[in-house]
Amino acid sequence: MTRIIKYTKPYLPMITVAIVLLFIQANANLALPDYLSDIVNVGIQNGGIEDTVPIAITEQEMNRTLIFVNATDDQAEMLSRYTLIDNASSSYSSYVGKYPAIKNEPIYVLKSITGEERNQLRSLMAKPTIIVYFIKQLMENPELATEMGIPLPPGDIFLFIENASGPVKTMYLNMIFEMFSGFDNSMINQAVVQAIREEYRLLGMDLDAIQMNYIFRVGALMLLMTLISMACIIAVSYFSAKTATGMARDIREDLFVKVESFTNAEFDKFSTASLVTRSTNDITQIQMLVMLLIRIVFYAPIIAIGGIIHAIAIAPSLMWIIAVAVAVLITLIIVIFLVALPKFKVIQSLIDRINLISRESLTGMMVIRAFNKQKHEKKRFDIANRNLTKKSLFINRVMVVLMPVMMFIMNGSMILIIWVGAHDASNGLIQVGNMMAFIQYAMQIVMSFLMISAMFIMLPRSSVSVKRISEVLNTEPSIKDAKELRRFKEPFDATIEFRNVSFQYPGADENVLEDISFIAKPGETTAFIGSTGSGKSTLINLIPRFYDVSSGSILIDGIDIREVSQHDLREKIGYVPQKSSLFSGTIGSNLYYANENAEQTVIQSSIDIAQASEFINTKPEGLDAIIAQGGMNVSGGQKQRLSIARALVKQSPINLLDDSFSALDFKTDRALRSAFKENVKDSTLIIVTQRVSTIMNAEQIIVLDEGKIVGKGTHGELMDECETYREIALSQHTMEELL
Repeated sequence: MTRIIKYTKPYLPMITVAIVLLFIQANANLALPDYLSDIVNVGIQNGGIEDTVPIAITEQEMNRTLIFVNATDDQAEMLSRYTLIDNASSSYSSYVGKYPAIKNEPIYVLKSITGEERNQLRSLMAKPTIIVYFIKQLMENPELATEMGIPLPPGDIFLFIENASGPVKTMYLNMIFEMFSGFDNSMINQAVVQAIREEYRLLGMDLDAIQMNYIFRVGALMLLMTLISMACIIAVSYFSAKTATGMARDIREDLFVKVESFTNAEFDKFSTASLVTRSTNDITQIQMLVMLLIRIVFYAPIIAIGGIIHAIAIAPSLMWIIAVAVAVLITLIIVIFLVALPKFKVIQSLIDRINLISRESLTGMMVIRAFNKQKHEKKRFDIANRNLTKKSLFINRVMVVLMPVMMFIMNGSMILIIWVGAHDASNGLIQVGNMMAFIQYAMQIVMSFLMISAMFIMLPRSSVSVKRISEVLNTEPSIKDAKELRRFKEPFDATIEFRNVSFQYPGADENVLEDISFIAKPGETTAFIGSTGSGKSTLINLIPRFYDVSSGSILIDGIDIREVSQHDLREKIGYVPQKSSLFSGTIGSNLYYANENAEQTVIQSSIDIAQASEFINTKPEGLDAIIAQGGMNVSGGQKQRLSIARALVKQSPINLLDDSFSALDFKTDRALRSAFKENVKDSTLIIVTQRVSTIMNAEQIIVLDEGKIVGKGTHGELMDECETYREIALSQHTMEELL
């Protein structure tokens, strides 16, 4: 896991920018419910009046308000925050259009004050403003006073209270103050706003314009927040996608490089199908995980924490509903997590199995048809497919429960909030706009916990993929270059010497090769022959260090091959494997694979030596003729000849041919060897073959039996001295043909 995390280092700037953008997006989204609450509470219910401090008030209304402000200092404080404007004032003309009532009487206009001064003024004027408004309602509707049991004095109540003696005035004030003693801040603010709205009407202000201006202004802010959120989403999507795909590219590249450095021992540990799945499906899982981690894991906690803070601020009495919803959701997630987690660990191995069977069926199609095993292969694939389907369906059935239950929790929470909130609203404990905002915050909080929980469900499968990728990346090749490397001498002498070489496959109990010693010289052909399983191909594979010897040493030009770099070693070798392998492309691209800078004369010479010119020239496209994947559209003999030609293009001083003539007819075999001997006479040639006719003219023939040398010499010497060689030769030719 640590190694995978290191791949984020080049993308830390983009991840940082994405987190900052997510913070901006979250705050923009969290602001929307507040703006909606303001539109309902202020824009609709309060008519667009934002503050409980009036921006203007008539002189008469100010005087009436001051009656109910007992402290002289407080009265002076109130008056100091306003400027009295009458028709003699220099600024009179600028206020006539805004406050038409100024033509009839002077008005007080609020000065520019600080936030602290506004709060002080708000606390001073709130209740006196309500009382003045209430008394005016009583004066207009005496029946209301009778219903409420308030005795009304004759005439103007304000003059009566202002001029009344101490005990009478105190009695009236206590009676009125008692009526508003149970009002909380929310109810007081609403009552003050209604009083101010009535005052603005008397001032001649356009109340409809005030309301619409406020709604449009807050609506524009909501639109701006939405656009900011949208821009952040697009930018975060871009950065997360770029980070995830970049990491996937880097991991895939390192994985490919690592696999290229593997020896046959590592390939025996990881199957081809498994490596294909790890390079594709597993890395895709990591890519999706990184993208979702950036977009969800950083975003969801911000929304959850911010939503809880805002929800508590506007309606703390309803927070228990969110707590219950989140608790139920988390319980559900834990249950699903515990049920689905074991299945996630099996999915990837089942995908490996599907890939393996599909690969075998496609590559072995000819064999399957020849033996009429289509039904058997179909059944084999069907079993693997059903196992994968069964596990996937189980996981999906468990996961599909999540969405309907989540919707039930969300809708149930919404109904409960409306039910409880409606009662609180009717009792004046909460405003309608706050309840609507609380619903949205509740949905944001639940959704954020859902996103976090979804990540915890996805993490197990992705962690399996991370583990599988890490297994490959952390696997150190069994064959490594020495710390202090030597270089081959110049001029290079392509002499190969095996000194008491023994080899044992990793995990095996016995040696495959034992005490092998010989010298292969430049300009000579050294051939290996023996029964199947005698270790011929294994011996060839030791020279380019596909495996390292268990004991003894292999020397080229007098230097142990383990003391030079693998690159330098393989630069000196032209290799034709036992199973010819061509790459998809053209004949030309396969030949240039050995040396991309090879001259045309070298290409043509290699084709001629390999006896491939005949079938290449018959193709209208020539070297541009298409080669299918694995060379499936050419015959076995053509594939071998192209593989030999590719090795010759490299013009290496050492050529290893591992049973590379098996698909050739005897005529082509003889012509190829003759051309090879004539044109590549200075190279060291090592051949592995089952055909005696192929190596009869070799300078040195080595006979292997059960991993040991049982004969060494020329054809004639071995016919006289080696029983094993003689048996092989007589099984293929008559004695007359061999002499």
